[in-house]
Amino acid sequence: MLIVVSAPSGAGKTTIAKKILERFPFVKFSVSATTRPKRNGEIDGKDYFFLTREEFEKKIQNGELLEWEEIYGNYYGTLRSVVEDALKNGDILLFDVDVNGAISIKKKFPDDSILIFIKPPNIETLKERLKRRRTESEEQIQKRLERVPMELEKASYFDYIFVNDRLEDTVKSVLRAIYNEFERWKAVQRHEY
Repeated sequence: MLIVVSAPSGAGKTTIAKKILERFPFVKFSVSATTRPKRNGEIDGKDYFFLTREEFEKKIQNGELLEWEEIYGNYYGTLRSVVEDALKNGDILLFDVDVNGAISIKKKFPDDSILIFIKPPNIETLKERLKRRRTESEEQIQKRLERVPMELEKASYFDYIFVNDRLEDTVKSVLRAIYNEFERWKAVQRHEY
């Protein structure tokens, strides 16, 4: 099973993904690859596989990426081997990816993936959250905000949409939805329809 969480930057997807992993310790996190610089506290191989632009482009050419995209001047993508190994082993993988990556995963694994979209309550709240992170310049924040209309439009491709107005409530709703999916998935595995 592939659980894919997407949202505009600052909507809370990474925080929610961490809560999913805390609640369901048997779920494994799918570490994405990126060419963006490492932020304080991030660990290579745990938060991301940090690659040079040349290394990433070589993986694109070799077909080693399940999905990838260039966003804000940096590449982001999912290593094909990580997903194939997980499916082979019957693992449950959690993805924290952008909307286009989520849709690509759903197209390649329609029966094995659940897409969850985290929607900000409004653009002003999103802007404030991005500023509070203090990880990007005003120009970078503006670039992230320019992408939001496209991301919101693609939410209709997702299985679940949650508005992250109050983080605690949103986390409870997301965990409940995932639990229900686990129950449905187990029934399918036992061939109970």
